[in-house]
Amino acid sequence: MNLTPYRQALALPGVARLLALSVLARMPNTAAGVALTLYVVLELGRGYGAAGLAGTALTVGAAIGAPVLGRLVDRHGLRPVLAVSIAAQGVFWAVAQALPYPALLVAAVAAGLLNLPMFSVIRQSLAALVPAEQRRPAYALDSMSVELSFMIGPALAVLLATSVSPRIAMVAVGAGLVAAGLALFVVDPPIRARHEEPERAGVRIARRDWLTPQLLGVLAVGAASTLVLGGTDVALIAALRDSDQLAWTSVVLAGWGAYSLVGGFAYGATRRAVPPVGLMVTLAVATIPVGLGAGHWWTLALALAPAGLLCAPTIAATSDAVARLAPAAVRGEAMGLHGSALTVGMAVGAPLTGAVIDASTPTWGFVAIGAAGLLLALPMVAMQLRRRAVPDRVPALR
Repeated sequence: MNLTPYRQALALPGVARLLALSVLARMPNTAAGVALTLYVVLELGRGYGAAGLAGTALTVGAAIGAPVLGRLVDRHGLRPVLAVSIAAQGVFWAVAQALPYPALLVAAVAAGLLNLPMFSVIRQSLAALVPAEQRRPAYALDSMSVELSFMIGPALAVLLATSVSPRIAMVAVGAGLVAAGLALFVVDPPIRARHEEPERAGVRIARRDWLTPQLLGVLAVGAASTLVLGGTDVALIAALRDSDQLAWTSVVLAGWGAYSLVGGFAYGATRRAVPPVGLMVTLAVATIPVGLGAGHWWTLALALAPAGLLCAPTIAATSDAVARLAPAAVRGEAMGLHGSALTVGMAVGAPLTGAVIDASTPTWGFVAIGAAGLLLALPMVAMQLRRRAVPDRVPALR
């Protein structure tokens, strides 16, 4: 495999440091929802429905707040936004345990609105640090770092909540978020390259001029991809529970994450770009037959391989496409919209698959979520076909 693209990307000033920071800084963010859920169940003694609502409140706030914070970063710079976010996270996680459940829900929405913009800022900064022709390996590394954060962060939250206490897990997440925010504040990565700085202060671009059908298509592809991933997560657990092999859940999920890392690494080393919609369609198609492996944990793990290899590449491709399509002056808001699209897809995919499984079997859960991803991808496929027919009128989604 050709490792030259990775060497060249990592040799650029600031890239290696930013990617190393991204793994550690994202961990508390990925653990937040799990820690809050376990606190509501184990400490407050409420059901999983109430716990899920608390996690949803945090997620909804984050989905709404991401583009708003991104726009503020574009206009006022990174450090002022980080200062507000750090303060908000510190206050929420410090006082959350003293709040009654209804107040906790309201506070969770507020905390989500002012969540640390880790994911979008790191992707925005990569676009500033890395020339367009070298971004594919950079965004592949970013997607792999996200995968590592999701493999480690939630597991640590569960370990702390079950072996020590849910309150300690909440405190640890809060401390981690504050520390991550302070680290990003100190590093202060660039949000635009020098040649991308606006020519005069106060330059603004109307949203209708940059939020084009092509960019909306990329955002839809991102949402469709995490819809499939969120649904697959639920279907996997249901399939293992149905076959009385729930104890193997962590092994199967770890294997799924490993497939994604391998796929992301291979994608970053390729010389030819693959349109995000092509990766998304293949991911959805590969997800449909995964349920055929249900019955034994190891056959399920093997059946996951084709779809798993496409997880990180699909997210990386959408990140790269957003960076290419959005002007530098509004890239923070565009990356925030991208983050919101990924969040919404994940939030919708899980309950959608759960409803199908409740009415049928886990095998049909995989079929349903793969088919749903395909349906969402169809308009983008049509756009690609039209672009090929009229190449001078419809730009590529890449």
